[in-house]
Amino acid sequence: MAAEPKANTSGRFRVGVNYWPARTAMGWWSDFDHDEVATDFARIAASGLDSVRLFLTWEAFQPAPDEVDRKMLDRLVTVADIAGRTGLAIVPTLFTGHMSGVNWIPTWALGGSDGDERFRVVTGGRVTKTGLRNWYADPDIGAAQELLAAEAAAALAGHEALWVWDLGNENSNCVIPPSQASARNWLDQITSAIRMADPTARITIGLHMEDLEEDRKLGPQEASEACDLLSMHGYPIYASWAESTTDEHLLPFLAHVTRWLGHGRDLLFSEFGLPTYRHGDPAGNKARRESPSPLIEEHTAAAYTERALISLREAGCAGAILWCYTDYDPTIWETPPFDQAIHERSFGLWRADGSPKPSVSVVAALTGTDRTDSPHDDTWIDIEPNEFVLEPGKHLRSLYRRYRNSGDTTSRDR
Repeated sequence: MAAEPKANTSGRFRVGVNYWPARTAMGWWSDFDHDEVATDFARIAASGLDSVRLFLTWEAFQPAPDEVDRKMLDRLVTVADIAGRTGLAIVPTLFTGHMSGVNWIPTWALGGSDGDERFRVVTGGRVTKTGLRNWYADPDIGAAQELLAAEAAAALAGHEALWVWDLGNENSNCVIPPSQASARNWLDQITSAIRMADPTARITIGLHMEDLEEDRKLGPQEASEACDLLSMHGYPIYASWAESTTDEHLLPFLAHVTRWLGHGRDLLFSEFGLPTYRHGDPAGNKARRESPSPLIEEHTAAAYTERALISLREAGCAGAILWCYTDYDPTIWETPPFDQAIHERSFGLWRADGSPKPSVSVVAALTGTDRTDSPHDDTWIDIEPNEFVLEPGKHLRSLYRRYRNSGDTTSRDR
């Protein structure tokens, strides 16, 4: 079981970045380049960032339900070694899974009736209409995930660069547990496999805003019972009820609500960011016209990033991890997810050519600070958790209005 929640944890406020390489994106592990990773990690560390969240592409690491690819595990260890040499901590994320608007699923994990029609499914490099097998309900898929979790944890057991394991990136965009009991059973199964392989391992799971807007059966309460650390992702560009596309107050609000529903457990805000364009850049202006999602001018995005980091630190979070390291090379724009999700091409702190955006200097100025205590003024929460889950979408919006009208944010408006 996870350790008991603590009201406050002293130490450094971590600031990190989610990582895919510019050249290969989600094809990284199969087209691995040691020198590329070393260059990228050196750039990340030199900017003052201290941690990297990275993703184990499920199909690459587990070609069959009873087989974990040893070459991929060796590459994972190599990445951890590079991180260790550059002073970076890593957050390896299992079963990826959902990423940037696509669900990347091994062929052997398909053939069911689950999935989310908003997101294409890619397997073997091709889009498929086949449904997913629900790993919370299908014991064979659950056993396969248990194997991958155990072998990956064993490969990194005791590694100096390992910070925390993540049990998946926004898993509810792939499949939803049929019940809270099935979610708890899965969490126990996977966390036990990791802790058996590495008793010192810390564990989280990458929840996102939709896990608060809807009852998807695995939310902060269930996660807090099995994990050492809660995680939340938040993007005002995806929240119709946010005050603007650069509403930084949304992020600490989501952190507060997640911690409230999760019995006060410590929280890492492991994704936030904005897709950007550069003023006067013809390619950026073209992308703005074509993208269904908004793109934000780089300096405006930098100002948002600064406000967001300050707000998340003041909210008592363990750290914040930006989405993402880099824009993607135009040579892969015609492949999923970038062929349709144009905004996913340009979330980077750095451009695809390696040049920094304005947010990099903002981040550098805010790294290396100590954590702050979690605020205790939550009088804007006027309901009980068991009431919230009955109509989460309604209550989340209502609570946000109360939060914004409370002294917790009005005194910090800029």
